[in-house]
Amino acid sequence: MEKKNIQSVGFISLGCPKALVDTEQIANLLVSDDIKITPSFREADLVVVNTCGFIDAAVKESLDSIKEAKKKNGRVIVTGCLGAKKNSDGTSLITPEDLGVLGVTGPNNPMHTAKLIKDQLNVKDHFDCEVKNKRKLPLEQETSTESFATISRNHLLTPSHYAYLKISEGCNQSCTFCIIPSMRGKLFSRKVSAIIEEAKNLVSKGVKEIIIISQDTGAYGADNKYQTEFVNGVPVKANLLGLLKELQKLKVWIRLHYIYPYKNIDSLIPLMEKKGDINDIIPSRQGIVPYIDMPFQHAHPDILKKMKRPGKMEDILTRLSNWRKICPDLTIRSTFIVGFPGETEAHFDYLLRFLTEAKLDRVGCFTYSPVAGAKANKYQDHVPEEVSLNRQSRLLLHQAKISKNQLKRWNGKRVEVIIEDIDSEKEVLIGRGPADSPEIDGIVHVYPDQEKLSRVEIGNFALVEIIGNNEHDLIAKIVSN
Repeated sequence: MEKKNIQSVGFISLGCPKALVDTEQIANLLVSDDIKITPSFREADLVVVNTCGFIDAAVKESLDSIKEAKKKNGRVIVTGCLGAKKNSDGTSLITPEDLGVLGVTGPNNPMHTAKLIKDQLNVKDHFDCEVKNKRKLPLEQETSTESFATISRNHLLTPSHYAYLKISEGCNQSCTFCIIPSMRGKLFSRKVSAIIEEAKNLVSKGVKEIIIISQDTGAYGADNKYQTEFVNGVPVKANLLGLLKELQKLKVWIRLHYIYPYKNIDSLIPLMEKKGDINDIIPSRQGIVPYIDMPFQHAHPDILKKMKRPGKMEDILTRLSNWRKICPDLTIRSTFIVGFPGETEAHFDYLLRFLTEAKLDRVGCFTYSPVAGAKANKYQDHVPEEVSLNRQSRLLLHQAKISKNQLKRWNGKRVEVIIEDIDSEKEVLIGRGPADSPEIDGIVHVYPDQEKLSRVEIGNFALVEIIGNNEHDLIAKIVSN
C-alpha cells in the first residue's frame, strides 16, 4: 500500500532551552522540504515528542506526553534525551515497540530525526541529499554540532525577538547527581565562525536578544585547546571571551546562561561594564547584558565535595564582590539543590548564610531527585522528602527578602526593556529588562500613558523609569519607545 503524502507535523518540546534548539533544528529541516509545522496535534499527520530524561519527574512527564500525543494523533516519533537513556544492563530504556511509536532517536542528531520523519511522510529529503557527500560519519552517528553550520534557523519556536544560541554540546564534568554526559556525550565546541554566522542570521531576521546556552558554557573551546580561528580573515581565540568579543559587535543583547564558576569568567565581567550615561543601566541594545546564570547547587564544602562541584564559597564571595565593583548593575542568577544525600540541618543553615552574604538577585531551588544511573544514588543518608520540601520552602522564603532588597537598587533608574506583551484592559505593558531572562525570571510592569500605549509594539524596545518593585518584578513608567 502506497504511503500517504503527509505534509503537517506537530511538536511537543520538553525540558531545557537546549532541547528547544534541537527541536528548532528538526523543524527547520522539515520546513526546508515544505512540511508545515502545526500547533494542532489532531490536525497534524504526525507528532514529534522531544523528551527530557534528566530526572525521574522529567521521564514521567515525557512518557505522559507521548501517551497524550498517541491519544490525540496516533502517529508519534520520539526524540531527545530519553531516547538515549539506558537501563542498568546497557539496553535502551525506551524502544519503538515498547511505546508503540513510529521511531525513537536520541539527542544531538536532528538530521537523522528529520530523515526518519520525512520517510514516514513519504517526502524526499533534499537537505540530506545535498550534504551526504560531505558527511564524515553515518547519518545516525552525526551530532548537532557537526550539522549546525548547515541548518538554517528560519523557523523559531520562541517569540521572534529573542532566540537561544547553542555554542557547544556535551559536558566533561562528573557531577554525581547528573547523567547528562551519558546522554549528550563529552564537550564538543562549535567553531567560532559557525556561531557568528548563525548569530548574524538570527539578527537579520529581527532577533534583538541572543541567549547563549550549552551544557557548560564557560568551558567553550576547552576540547580544542582554545585554538585560534580566523573569522573574516581576523584571528579569534576560540574561548568564551574571544567569542563574546565578536558577538557584541552585532549590537544586540547577548545573555549568558549555564556558566560554571571557572576562573576565566572573571575576564568576561569588563565586557558588561556600563559605558553610557550614569542614569542608564545599559548602553542602547549593544553588547553583553550584565547578567550571569551560574548554578552553584550548594554552598557547604562537604556537600559540594559529594556533588563533585567546584568551589570554596569564600572565594566565590570575594569574586562576586569584585564583579560588582567592576559592573554594579550585574545581575547574578543561581540554582541550588536541597535534600542532597547526607545534607544535615547544619549544612542547610550554612547555605542560608551564604545566600545572605552573596546577595544573589535571582535564585531557583530544587529538591534532590534520584536519577537512574547517577553516582549520588549510592550515597547513604538520603534525606526524607518532607524534610527536603520544607528546606526548599524555607530557602525560597529566605531568598525572597534578599531578591526584593536587591531589586530596590533599580528604583529611580532608566532601563531599556523589551516589550513582551500588552494588557490593553489593564493598560499595562509586560517587559523584560537586563535582569530578566525569559520564562525563569521576573518581569517589568510598565505603565504608559494612553497615547504611548497605542504606539508600542511587542518585541520592540522601550525606555522606562523604575518606580517600584516586589520580590520578583519591577514596576515602571514609560519614558520613550
